[in-house]
Amino acid sequence: MPSRILIAGGYGLVGGAIARHIRTISKDVEIVLAGRNPEKGAALAQELGGAGTTYLDVDVADPLGHIGPVDLIMAALYDPANALVHAALTHSIAHIGITTKAEDVAPIAFAALRSPPMRPIVLLGHCAAGVATIVAQKAAEGFSRVDSIEVAALYDVRDPVGPMTAGDAESLTSRALLRVGGKWSWVDGPQNARPVHMSGTQALQGYPTGLLDVPSLAAITGAANVRLDMVQGDSLGTRGGNRASSDATIDIEGILVSGAPGRRRTVISDPNGLAHLTALGVLVATERVLGLDGQPPAAGGLHLPETLVPPDAAIARFAQFGVRIVTEEAQAP
Repeated sequence: MPSRILIAGGYGLVGGAIARHIRTISKDVEIVLAGRNPEKGAALAQELGGAGTTYLDVDVADPLGHIGPVDLIMAALYDPANALVHAALTHSIAHIGITTKAEDVAPIAFAALRSPPMRPIVLLGHCAAGVATIVAQKAAEGFSRVDSIEVAALYDVRDPVGPMTAGDAESLTSRALLRVGGKWSWVDGPQNARPVHMSGTQALQGYPTGLLDVPSLAAITGAANVRLDMVQGDSLGTRGGNRASSDATIDIEGILVSGAPGRRRTVISDPNGLAHLTALGVLVATERVLGLDGQPPAAGGLHLPETLVPPDAAIARFAQFGVRIVTEEAQAP
């Protein structure tokens, strides 16, 4: 029987991109675009085919009561009370959430420990819904020891974003998580800026964030120094005379597998912008959760992109959708 996916916020910029990506890889999945103004999703539902709209309010006692059976809840909107997570735990529905920051994890973890998930609950509050972490995980395989990882995500004001993303920047940097010398600290982002040299640019100011990439990459690599910064400037697309792209750099320093000290930079660039790239992070998680990749569906439990998605398969999928990933040659630090 075809899977049924509820995309909360499904007619927004990111939600709509997620829906289109899912339809690209599967013509059978039923997609339900949900929100407080479902009429706004009517045209997209008709475009997708095999899709519909429904009213959804995360502030009511039983937000899913009228919607019927669902295999996966994809939350592309803020859910401050974790109402959709609790509904997923109660009804054994898989859940992917892209707005969870590092400081939001504890309530979800405690709920999952109290009621172990029968289906996957995926924390995807990472840069571009896990894309940067997945690529960094692969890049780190070239090192026998990782000492530091610095990720910088560039925002180009010419790249259209939804109102949720537009209002997110200040909250992400006002309380940032850093790992320095093996110790964790919460800091004020603007007071802990660093100069960032994106590809072909002069130094820009990078402000650290509270995105989940920081604890994820520390856990994956054991690096004593990890940070992820937001940077504003002209993207590779804009500088090339095209539409604004979504760009990120990943700088890893440590001991290479050859035994020599080294530093490598990996550049990610999506010529179709941030919403498109974020939706790809959700797509590879969705494929794995539901088994749309041809493998058995993922087991229940609390998941992160690095515990859920095989990086080689994910990177191949990103490339199919036009994302460019380039790693520069190793150099001595």
